[in-house]
Amino acid sequence: MAAAIKAINAKIRSNKALDYFCSTHFWGPASNFGIPLAAIADMKKDPEIISGPFTASLAFYSGTFMRYSMAVTPKNYLLFACHFINFNSQLVQGYRWYDYWYMGGKTNSENLKLQAEGKASELETKAEGALDQAKQTVQKGVEEAKKKVS
Repeated sequence: MAAAIKAINAKIRSNKALDYFCSTHFWGPASNFGIPLAAIADMKKDPEIISGPFTASLAFYSGTFMRYSMAVTPKNYLLFACHFINFNSQLVQGYRWYDYWYMGGKTNSENLKLQAEGKASELETKAEGALDQAKQTVQKGVEEAKKKVS
């Protein structure tokens, strides 16, 4: 059994692409890509839920590992790409957090919500008026049809 495993390992290690695919230089960054993907997905969410200290920690973490990915031998470009994307995503999230809490973003957001609620109530009133008008028109049409039939 051990001989079979050694033979399989030797076969994998003899092929450069397969050797890379089976290494931690590939699977480490591949599994780590969940962090930047989550940060990118969170860019559409409300900035109120962003944690400033956690965002700063992730930016520092990614900055550190970008440097590490270039310091190891052989250089791990996939790890660098993963942390480069995450670092920039965290900077964007950090800006959104800072803008929301310290540069008036919260007030602007609340004003936009109030404006949207006002527009919604205006539209609701207009829709109710159009519905009443449509009902009256249909009612007149029904009455005219009844007169013609009788």
